[in-house]
Amino acid sequence: MITIAVLPIKRFESAKQRLGVGLHSHLREALAEAMVRDVLSALAEVRSLYRLIVVTGEPRAIAFARAHDAVIVDDSTESGQNNAADSGIRHALELGAERVLLVPGDCPALDPEEIDGLLGVDDDRPAVTVVPDRHGKGTNALLLAPPNVIEPAFGPDSYQRHLDAARAAGARLAVAHLPSLALDVDTPADLAAVRWAGVRRATADVIAALSVPLGLLAAQP
Repeated sequence: MITIAVLPIKRFESAKQRLGVGLHSHLREALAEAMVRDVLSALAEVRSLYRLIVVTGEPRAIAFARAHDAVIVDDSTESGQNNAADSGIRHALELGAERVLLVPGDCPALDPEEIDGLLGVDDDRPAVTVVPDRHGKGTNALLLAPPNVIEPAFGPDSYQRHLDAARAAGARLAVAHLPSLALDVDTPADLAAVRWAGVRRATADVIAALSVPLGLLAAQP
């Protein structure tokens, strides 16, 4: 089954605003860049992926994507994650995708073997697989077959919305708890949690350079 990953990426300077209490803007930007580099390198190791589409208006992300032979879709207007995901899905369909895997750019512990395991299950029925975040409220990945079986509805409490959409579409529904994809980084507490999950090199280097202990970051509101 032809599977294409879609990775929407915000401009680094505007990413991870919820980390602002604990990190200065230049560190947030460096962290966002490092996590994207690590996610791209992990996806490049996934054997079951046919192609990778990166939807972004961030020049550095475009350069990283080109280094991994990804298809680049312009998102210079940055009209939101769901619009970026929709744009990526449309391009995936044009490339002949039978499934799309929507993944975030802020899961720096991403394990290629977990993704290969997720993609190893397929059949001819419409299907939606939801990968929740560690809190069980957000969605950190969606596997959609066909790619337009439901519309992405990322954002707060998106996990339940995606479950409801899959049921309404009559699709086979599965929930996959993938440890490496459960750990995204939105808050100081998330950053502290992901530190011990075996993050890849670029993110590990940024975390190691922090002057504020992660325990103190996690304790901040």
